[in-house]
Amino acid sequence: MSRLNKILLFIAVFIAVYFIPFETAMIQEAINEAFLMLQYYVREHVLFCLIPAFFVAGAIANFLSRNAIIKYFGAGANKILSYSVASVSGAILAVCSCTVLPLFASIYKTGAGIGPATAFLYSGPAINVLAIILTARVLGWQLGLARVIGAVFFALVIGILMAVIFRDSEEDRQSDLVTATTSAEESRSSLQNLTYFIVLVLALIFMAWAEPEQAEGIWYQIFQIRWYLTGGLLIILAVMLVKWFNKQELKDWLEETWRFTEMIGPLLFAGVLIAGFLMGRPGTEAGLIPEQVVADFVGGNSVSANFLASILGAFMYFATLTEVPILQGLMGLGMGDGPALALLLAGPALSLPNMLVIHSVLGTKKTSVFIVLVVIMATISGMIFGNLVL
Repeated sequence: MSRLNKILLFIAVFIAVYFIPFETAMIQEAINEAFLMLQYYVREHVLFCLIPAFFVAGAIANFLSRNAIIKYFGAGANKILSYSVASVSGAILAVCSCTVLPLFASIYKTGAGIGPATAFLYSGPAINVLAIILTARVLGWQLGLARVIGAVFFALVIGILMAVIFRDSEEDRQSDLVTATTSAEESRSSLQNLTYFIVLVLALIFMAWAEPEQAEGIWYQIFQIRWYLTGGLLIILAVMLVKWFNKQELKDWLEETWRFTEMIGPLLFAGVLIAGFLMGRPGTEAGLIPEQVVADFVGGNSVSANFLASILGAFMYFATLTEVPILQGLMGLGMGDGPALALLLAGPALSLPNMLVIHSVLGTKKTSVFIVLVVIMATISGMIFGNLVL
């Protein structure tokens, strides 16, 4: 953080502390809700979602060849392959907008282009198969279908637009990455590396597997045995680490994991506190902005309703699958179909904690453009869908 940013942050904190009426019941309740939100996040997501994601991110940065990342996701990569893989990755990774961040930061810093990296960043939490199925069952097949089509299309378009807008700066970055790339030999074969990453990612997926609303079907059956699957994968992983890796490589992996934890963790926790203070925990109305107020402004299918729903979705924090019951409640209070889709497309992929971390990775300009693209596209999609279902 630059000196100017530190000064501005200090001034903002000073003004907030000076003027916020902490003695009022509303503010005290919101502060309490902020820490309850942080506790909820820590209990539900840190141990079995975020920490494994940090280890995966550290492994990507330390063991995955930079040449391979540049080859398949860099500026000179096959565009159809790189964007296709990046835009459907969320179908595999059932993660929220915060858990995907270490993975995004890792592939971007290792050499992925801004286009495929941001397509992956959006699709990771947005194209969650289980969440889409739940959306269709609870909110209707039309909304579920619109969500999956919109999310895949979003990922592709946002990635392509980011690549076009920042083409010049990306060419310079890719050139620097190629120059810095070394051709050091690895002690493992490509097949061993691939097997290792598959096991690592599968362990992350099963650890983060959320409980379906209905106690039936294949998703619930997997949920019931997820810890057996995770345990088996961890045993396989332990054997791989002993057989295929030396002590220095393991030490480097831990150092990379800590680097991502140190970079991302504090910003996430700060963002969760702020989100809890403003909007409360999922399903509660204890924040400064209660659900009834939200619903009052997002009824119908006007431009303002869709735009507001997109903005709220971008700043609200949604844990995996929680967006569906929250949206069900808002629609029950009068939220329109168009704004509902707008919130679904902007919400899972963005949040206030997520924005703070993206800024630390991409910088102010690229982060701002990414957020604006998500909000604008969510608004347009909501308006189109709202007119179609009338």
